[in-house]
Amino acid sequence: MTSMYLALRAWGRRRWLTALAMTAVGVVVVAVPTDLIDTPVFSREVPPTWWSWPALLASAVLAGLLVATYAREPGSPGPAPDEDERRSRLWGGAGGLLTFFAVGCPVCNKLVLLALGASGAMTYFEPVQPVLSVLALLLLAWALTRRLRGEWACAVPASPTARQAR
Repeated sequence: MTSMYLALRAWGRRRWLTALAMTAVGVVVVAVPTDLIDTPVFSREVPPTWWSWPALLASAVLAGLLVATYAREPGSPGPAPDEDERRSRLWGGAGGLLTFFAVGCPVCNKLVLLALGASGAMTYFEPVQPVLSVLALLLLAWALTRRLRGEWACAVPASPTARQAR
């Protein structure tokens, strides 16, 4: 936990602005098509739950911070992508997608309607949406944790003398 805190403290202005901007983008990208933000283009058949906005905001903050870990400060070389970075992107993306399904209208989602029908969406999918939200938050938090730990950890290999001392 300390290494993550230290990594965040070391962030410059560029990263914090990226995190803020991507949090706002995340809110709009999910809230408009799920009709949490009312527009003439999208509508909901089922009103949003009380937890939709808090879940969306928490997910957007985590996603914004996660995206900001990929922003480089001017003059700092970026590391080559590794397997851990690919996993963080995959799980972060999955968390964002789950957020969309978690806060969306259960009977407005075409995939859910095709799979379960309208009554199945209300009977089976709607009760699962809070679980999807928690899972989304866990995936985003895991991906962010991995990225922040990797920023602070020293990637210098141990010297041959250090290996012999073990």
